[in-house]
Amino acid sequence: MFNVIARAADNKLAWLVLFLSSSLLLIIALYFQHVMDLQPCIKCIYQRTAVIGILFSAALPVFHNVLLTRCIAFLGWGLAAIWGGLIAHEHVDILYAANPFFVMCDIIPNFPSFMPLHEWLPAVFAAPGDCSENSWQFLGYGMAEWMRVIFAMYALVWLVVLSCRLAICRTI
Repeated sequence: MFNVIARAADNKLAWLVLFLSSSLLLIIALYFQHVMDLQPCIKCIYQRTAVIGILFSAALPVFHNVLLTRCIAFLGWGLAAIWGGLIAHEHVDILYAANPFFVMCDIIPNFPSFMPLHEWLPAVFAAPGDCSENSWQFLGYGMAEWMRVIFAMYALVWLVVLSCRLAICRTI
């Protein structure tokens, strides 16, 4: 079983599934923003950036599947999934804060000065929304709660695959 999971990461199909799932999340986010008019807040934009990090990480082995690109992809996937999960958790905390008047979010994304994504692509990275807004619900959970679940699943799969690969390496 460990061997099957560990070797799946050598296959482009596994990386394609990761690429397509993160692409679908990005498409859904843009649909919510531009069609349903649900404006993203700063935490939403940072979570979107983490999804794009997973997407770009998965794209590496999809287009050039060698050991180096897989290692970079594993690192990017894990970092983006964990970072996105932490941001989603912070967002949920803001939504359910005991005193919401003292909880504040930035208005302008804090991207590096050499890469102001919110200026280059405002339709994707601008944050006109309010962090305390929680109007969309599905099965009793809001967007931030669903993103926390999604990032947890990405991180869990990453951890399982990485653990299996490390277990196989030790037995060789």
